[in-house]
Amino acid sequence: MMSERWFSLLESAHQVRGRGRWRYRCAAGTPDDALTLARAAENLPGVEEARVNPRARSLVVRYDAGKTSAAALETALRALTPQRPAGARGAARATLPEAPTGVVTSLATLLGTQYLPPSLKLPATLAASLPLMRHAVSDGLENGLSSHVLEAMAVAISMARKDYLAANTTTFMLELGEYLEDSIARRSDEMLKHLLSPVGPEVWVERDGAEALIAAEDVRVGDTVIVATGTIVPIDGTVLSGEGTVNEAAMTGESTPVAKARGDSVLSGTLMEEGRLRVYAEQVGRRTAAARIADYVEQSLHAKSEAQLNAARLADRLVPIVLGLAGTAYAVSGDWQRAAAVLQADYSCALKLATPVAFKSAMYGAGQNGILVKGATALERLAEADTFVFDKTGTLTSGTLEVTDALAFDRSFSPDELIWLAASVEEHYFHPLALAVVNAAKNKQGRHFDHTEVEFVVAHGVASEVAGKRIVVGSRHFVEEDEGIPVARHEKAIAGLYREGKTLLYVGYGGRLIGVLALKDRLRENSAATVRRLREMGVRRVIMLTGDHQERAAELAAELGLDGFHAELLPEDKARLIGEMAAAGERIAFVGDGINDAPALAGAHVGIAMQQGADIARLSADIALLEDDIGRVADAKALACATMRLIRTNYRLAVGLNTGILGAASLGMLSPILTSALHNGSTIAILLNALRGRRL
Repeated sequence: MMSERWFSLLESAHQVRGRGRWRYRCAAGTPDDALTLARAAENLPGVEEARVNPRARSLVVRYDAGKTSAAALETALRALTPQRPAGARGAARATLPEAPTGVVTSLATLLGTQYLPPSLKLPATLAASLPLMRHAVSDGLENGLSSHVLEAMAVAISMARKDYLAANTTTFMLELGEYLEDSIARRSDEMLKHLLSPVGPEVWVERDGAEALIAAEDVRVGDTVIVATGTIVPIDGTVLSGEGTVNEAAMTGESTPVAKARGDSVLSGTLMEEGRLRVYAEQVGRRTAAARIADYVEQSLHAKSEAQLNAARLADRLVPIVLGLAGTAYAVSGDWQRAAAVLQADYSCALKLATPVAFKSAMYGAGQNGILVKGATALERLAEADTFVFDKTGTLTSGTLEVTDALAFDRSFSPDELIWLAASVEEHYFHPLALAVVNAAKNKQGRHFDHTEVEFVVAHGVASEVAGKRIVVGSRHFVEEDEGIPVARHEKAIAGLYREGKTLLYVGYGGRLIGVLALKDRLRENSAATVRRLREMGVRRVIMLTGDHQERAAELAAELGLDGFHAELLPEDKARLIGEMAAAGERIAFVGDGINDAPALAGAHVGIAMQQGADIARLSADIALLEDDIGRVADAKALACATMRLIRTNYRLAVGLNTGILGAASLGMLSPILTSALHNGSTIAILLNALRGRRL
């Protein structure tokens, strides 16, 4: 049951006349999609427009100041009760698979033909097999002799012999396999359409001295784009004015938000966490970094699908062997029944259906256990992978910061008291560094320092007063240059923390530097265990690619016992290194989570995206984890290896059994009816074995 109130937290962040911004958190069990929240806010009296950024948990409302006020709006927002997500019915309807008409029709024909009068059995069977016949004719004209043609011939001969049971059984099994394949392809297409757009449909620009909301495709080079808190940067450009912090993890892999001011460059696809910037647009539309990565991904995925098509064509070249055997049997014996028996026992049913069923069953089981596999090729390539390449931030590490060191330079404060003091003024700030400090204080269960109203200095830090003295917590620039607090005397201790790749927060109190807090991206608890499991399964090399600092990367690689690493990389560098390793003969599984990882994910032998990954990363990956657990990478490798063992077993069964049946049929030892029974029986047995894939 949903909560009586929609928001568990609603806090004013910024107010001007006619416009307000609130930070929010939805109560457990209530809808949290942006469209539903915005619609609910727009329905309140006096509201003209509402925008929601779910990443920043930010709600911006533009209202008529003559009809309502910020205080009244906040009261109304707090009183909102949950609604059904907008478009939920339509969305559910859109995601339903198309009705398997061919499967239902062929099954009904298979079960019902025996009850029809003799004069209607042939028309009913012919009607059910008509789609198969059309497909075979089309495929034969386009590609020549193929397995589809052989399947149609087998069904046609069965109908000519009036063996309607054999004809309808073959038709049903082929329809079922084709429906499963089409369902997976349709799901992949829907993911592509949904995920390949990292930037919203509209952008704020400044034209003729006024701000205007325009369509993203209408932004031109030279426009001044307004990027506010909680929005995705829509263009590549240079900051003209304003200050703010930008989370660039999706593009660079850097876990710490970066301060931006006049003259700094910004990249599309990054998240504006705090502040407001006016940006000169230098690259727009399809020329932005995020769009170029999306194009790269789309091209790479297309190349993979072509490789799969070539493999299918190669399989079809084996069809003439069975057809030739049928012709030889007829030429030697002059008995058309012997030729019909051979065609009834072709390899296509067992070989073409058992393998997809095994793959789909394994994919179903994987999905139930937190691993989304986007196709059979992904499992096959993962089983072959002998080199695993990991991104760092958000993959081997959690992507969230934690306090690792507290250095107190004033004897009046212990390290724990330094954390409690900093947390007392940071607790109302939503910056990732502030949240890390507050979490550290909670873990130590310390005391709270009473303070006056907190002053937020965008991209620098926070300031307040404790016991009549000014306290500041923030960057070195803020403490040393803006506040005039000397730092140099503690340079040696500070430099040591910096060399360890840690992010530093400076704490000034009463005009003196009383301490420094060091923060670090936390290594996942089971990263080392995952690396060990991969080695046990035969993986030759495990390396790391990251856009993070060289020192931190080296430390992490040593801690995990990796075979190597590359640091301070750009997105194209990762793709280049993957290409070089592939050219050297390595079969690479790349594991990542950011937009910057998308080219590497698409270019690797197989790509695996983390659960918290950027949309484009999850799109370009062959496998997406549904749980934020790196151990699932090793689970996926184990599943892929087990699936390929099952498929090889099924292959040997199919070849062995059908070769025996074909040999007996070609020697006249089996009638067409007995051949069909043995062939279909063995196929069903192999399919039942393939269904074990869901339990691997």
